[in-house]
Amino acid sequence: MQLSILTIIFFVILVLSSAIRVLKEYERGVIFRLGRMIGAKGPGLFLIIPFIDKMVKVSLRTVVHDVPAQDIITKDNVSVKVNAVVYFRVMDPTKAVVEVEDYFYATSQLAQTTLRSILGESELDELLSNREKINLDLQTILDKHTDPWGIKVSQVEIKHVDLPTEMQRAMAKQAEAERERRAKIINAEGEFQASAKLLEAGEVLTKQPITLQLRYLQTLREVATENNSTIIFPLPLDLVKPFLKMAELVKQEEKSE
Repeated sequence: MQLSILTIIFFVILVLSSAIRVLKEYERGVIFRLGRMIGAKGPGLFLIIPFIDKMVKVSLRTVVHDVPAQDIITKDNVSVKVNAVVYFRVMDPTKAVVEVEDYFYATSQLAQTTLRSILGESELDELLSNREKINLDLQTILDKHTDPWGIKVSQVEIKHVDLPTEMQRAMAKQAEAERERRAKIINAEGEFQASAKLLEAGEVLTKQPITLQLRYLQTLREVATENNSTIIFPLPLDLVKPFLKMAELVKQEEKSE
């Protein structure tokens, strides 16, 4: 009699342990009763019918999936390797279990094929300079195809673009040539502005000839302060004439006396 009571108690405990389910806040349990889905339960504590109901646990947290590097030929026939990161989460647990066999594997494969197809339609310059648009296109396409599975793709980011060595050298030469072109343009603009200012200065000097002599003396002063050397320079007659006139006046005064 005592053995039968213990057997019954053990059986009840076994049934209760099989019936009681506890799920965390980010988990849901999809319940199948005799093979037919009856819905999703959780989070918290709930009961299922032992040996009749079967539960499939699904996580609702965002999954960060690193898409492996894909060999891609761009629209302008450049071979590159590109990898990306996909952020997605389960929005409808029942669809994620019923509509697709393995939603994680299916989303991963879809991300790889979509990455190859979208980047294959883009040129290399667009891939390097317009990533935001490409990321948005990838996210839109993936979200559209995973929506029937109850999956929401929130973000796609191209992480790294691996270029061939020859292409890196060609791009470095192109960047160097572009910098040289800008430097020449800036230099030419500076010469043009300087010539315009010199023209204005020449017009001012022609109106007042004495300013030319002052400028000449200022230039000599600047040259003399830079280096301790002997400088031979022509002396303008305009500077000497006042002194010659003064000497003639002095002679005439002496003669008159």
